[in-house]
Amino acid sequence: MSRNKSHEGAGPSQRQLRVGETIRRALSEVLARGDVHDTDLNRMSVTVGEVRTSPDLKIATAYVLPLGGEGQDELIKLLARNKGELRRQVARKLTLKFAPELRFRLDETFDQMDETRRMLNQEAVRRDADAPTGPDSDG
Repeated sequence: MSRNKSHEGAGPSQRQLRVGETIRRALSEVLARGDVHDTDLNRMSVTVGEVRTSPDLKIATAYVLPLGGEGQDELIKLLARNKGELRRQVARKLTLKFAPELRFRLDETFDQMDETRRMLNQEAVRRDADAPTGPDSDG
């Protein structure tokens, strides 16, 4: 089967985005309600920042972070240990032909935002940002 080369390197399709958001909501609800039969996981408050799906929608990667940022490694281990049950719980809430395999990664966007804020607050960067630019400036 030939592949359409014009879409390689492009971002996710509308369907991938829609399914990813649906999975994110369902997974967030399952984790918030404590529907998993694991007391260690149920005692943690988990933020599901984003879910990205593969083009065939068979793999869903959830980017998660424990509330407060404490116990990140433990959270990933707990989610991996319970991924079968989480998959079944999420599948009940979806209208897909197949329940996607769930994978879990730490959501690092908050760390990236903090690093960006730190860089923007540096004196040299603020000075450069305040400098006039364009055709009317002296520089």
